[in-house]
Amino acid sequence: MKTLETSRLILRSLTLDDAARVEEYASDYDVAKTTLNIPHPYPEGGAREFITGILEAERNGKITIFAITRKEDSGLIGLINITGTNANRRAEIGYWIGKPFWGNGYGTEAASAVIKYGFEELNHNRIYALAFTDNPGSWRIMEKSGMKHEGILRQHAIRDGRPVDLTCYAILREEYTG
Repeated sequence: MKTLETSRLILRSLTLDDAARVEEYASDYDVAKTTLNIPHPYPEGGAREFITGILEAERNGKITIFAITRKEDSGLIGLINITGTNANRRAEIGYWIGKPFWGNGYGTEAASAVIKYGFEELNHNRIYALAFTDNPGSWRIMEKSGMKHEGILRQHAIRDGRPVDLTCYAILREEYTG
């Protein structure tokens, strides 16, 4: 898989060696509550199972996932993925950043790099992302990476047994400035 580089980050292939750090950050309730798929409490050893499954999905062409690492210390700080087939030339990005690294612009930097990858390498026409309506940190990343708000998907998902609204942002190839 391709490695992406920004001014402060390296986005590289996820490996089983990342399991301890993924589990550490994903175990934080403040991280888990911002996602649809991270359980809380996070099961001990769950990151190895998650990584094994996601790497299989990647081999099958269902997802591209990157470990987000800082150039200064090569430390993993989060994950970002892009999913979508080229049949409709659209893809969804999803991401999380470990709480110790919130507020530093790493999410925006990683999202911008993956949007560029989606348009320039994967030839998508539309890239979108969804976030809980009560997660302004996530939708600010979307805005700062060039996406435009498209609306609210009411009760679009179930989180912790209750329906939740998701906000949708997207960027089109014609809006992308590189």
